Amino acid sequence: MTPQPAAANLSPVLIALMKGITSRDDDPAVWQALLELQARVREYVAVLGLELILDEAEGYAYLRQRAAAEGEPELARLVARRQLGYPVSLMLALLRKKLAEFDAGSGESRLILSAEQIADLVRLFLADTANEAKLMDRVDSDIKKIVELGFLRKLRGSEDRFEVRRILKSFVDAQWLSEFDRRLADYRAHIAGASEEAAP
Repeated sequence: MTPQPAAANLSPVLIALMKGITSRDDDPAVWQALLELQARVREYVAVLGLELILDEAEGYAYLRQRAAAEGEPELARLVARRQLGYPVSLMLALLRKKLAEFDAGSGESRLILSAEQIADLVRLFLADTANEAKLMDRVDSDIKKIVELGFLRKLRGSEDRFEVRRILKSFVDAQWLSEFDRRLADYRAHIAGASEEAAP
């Protein structure tokens, strides 16, 4: 029996979502199929205790673990929680703030930053910034992690230029951003404490 076109399109959409973030720019055909089949996708992933998060305006989608309703048993987690260290969390917060500033003051749709520009964002908040080579090694390592998480995308044909992906807005929301100054104070205190412990 030949599968219906909609059923045939469902598998690539589900596979893409199970792998991670799906975006309009990465695969327009899968994205279009997702928009057409989103009701079926939601039904399918709900059985697994997941929910579809889809932002059509920004052009991204991903799966999130659904919280158990009252009286409902907790299901095993399919989507792993990732504990992020201070440097990666800090970089994500600064990139999110930069994206908000970019959206407020620019007519462009894509925020492109070089590794050096990203380093400039975090330079004030990282200990031992006197050693430039050490700082760039650390920044490069954190950038790679954020690329793996899907919040930065390396531009084709460039080794050190990155697009800040708009899905970051979903993970670092406006309420979180409104507390940004307090969080940066926490980071500063943490770094100062680490520096004092390291001092002879």
